[in-house]
Amino acid sequence: MEPAPTLPAYYRLKRRLLADIEAGHYGTGGRLPTEHELCAAYGLSRTPVARALSELAAEGVVVRHRRRGTFVDPGWMAALRAAPQVSVMATDGQWAGQLREAMGNELRLKITTAPLGELRAMFRRAIAEGRGPDFAIVDSVWVAEFAESHMLTPIGELDPAWAAEHDADFVPPFVDAYRFEGQGAVAVHAPADVTGLWYDRAALGETPAPHTWRDLRALGRTLAAGTSRDRHALVLPGGPAAGETATYALVALLVANGATVFTPDAVTLDGPAAVETLRFLRRLVDDGVLPAEVVTYDKDRSARMLAAGRAAMFVGASYQAETLAEETGTPLANVSERFGFVPIPAGPHGPPGILCGGMVYCVPRQARHPELAMRLLRAATAPRWLAEVCSETGQLPPRRSVIDALAPVSPFHAETAALLEHAVVRPAAPAYALVSAQLQTMLEGVLTRRWSPSAAVTLTADRISAITGRPIVRS
Repeated sequence: MEPAPTLPAYYRLKRRLLADIEAGHYGTGGRLPTEHELCAAYGLSRTPVARALSELAAEGVVVRHRRRGTFVDPGWMAALRAAPQVSVMATDGQWAGQLREAMGNELRLKITTAPLGELRAMFRRAIAEGRGPDFAIVDSVWVAEFAESHMLTPIGELDPAWAAEHDADFVPPFVDAYRFEGQGAVAVHAPADVTGLWYDRAALGETPAPHTWRDLRALGRTLAAGTSRDRHALVLPGGPAAGETATYALVALLVANGATVFTPDAVTLDGPAAVETLRFLRRLVDDGVLPAEVVTYDKDRSARMLAAGRAAMFVGASYQAETLAEETGTPLANVSERFGFVPIPAGPHGPPGILCGGMVYCVPRQARHPELAMRLLRAATAPRWLAEVCSETGQLPPRRSVIDALAPVSPFHAETAALLEHAVVRPAAPAYALVSAQLQTMLEGVLTRRWSPSAAVTLTADRISAITGRPIVRS
């Protein structure tokens, strides 16, 4: 799962300008385009352009002169060029800009990026060739594989005091998930996302959000009975068209019924709990609660439908608060006034489900400058910086101190971040992308009646076993 949150326009422009300044596009003290030129070049109104330039000025990157324009601050550039360089490997999207902004001109970052689907192979190839980066941002599901091969430096070896701070302040699922016997913690979670049930407060009225599958089905049938054909009680990303977002939703539903996909030793999908989960989804289709057409949805369609009033509930991720904010013209901090977000209702054999995921920071053992990489890690996880990033993106801070700081000013974060304490992380496997694709196909096959739930689970378990090389344990 790593659909990047949609960032505000001013924030995207600010990062673009910062990257161009660091790359020397405007020279040591050169003039930036005028506000009018930036508006025309990026198709923006004056408000986000003015804010982007003002924030760069406040951070000392540029100097603004009335009637003369905006110029790169020579002192800032001189400090950047004198700073030591750290090599970074990351996925495309927001991460390069976030790291540059967090670090300022204290370090020069040489960042190599790749699409998420290519990042794991690129990282492994760099390690195999002896040219591993100083610092990397990788998908959390790869950490176990990298740790098993001893590719990552335990954080306690780099900075024992900060490692103790990490263990005390980061929420338990993220501390425990990346700690391995004989190594300690080898990765640190970046701003996180969780899967849950979004709902329209107005559509539910006085009815409380569902806590169990029985509640969800009853509420869905009531809502479906009173809506037109172009409105739906419940939607979700239902197949390969939604990519990892569909896997994220399905695994959260499985977790809510006590089902798992695999463990480090075996494939555990083929059991009654998984079959029961798929039967429940099929039943929701039969009841008219869930439309079968969800198999064609892209990763954001469910969120757009909730925002437009065409759905009352959807299974989705916390980062989609940004989509809801943009679609409804609502400030991110106020999204929770119109929409609620709760754990996936519990099935007969499981607790309410919260599945968390995202990217992690790590320092390879091949790092040539591990002490500088640690400086970058501290900057990227500093409470003040995390609060700023999560406020802009709708992601959840992995640190308790930041959750506490955001709670009074962001009701959305107050409600959703608290769910992290009891969240479950995604299953990890070297061939995770192939496993994810099989789960998406299984979901699509059941919702379209190509397979029965029991046949779909058995077939998918066999395929995952072939992919991972792990035996199947059937319960």
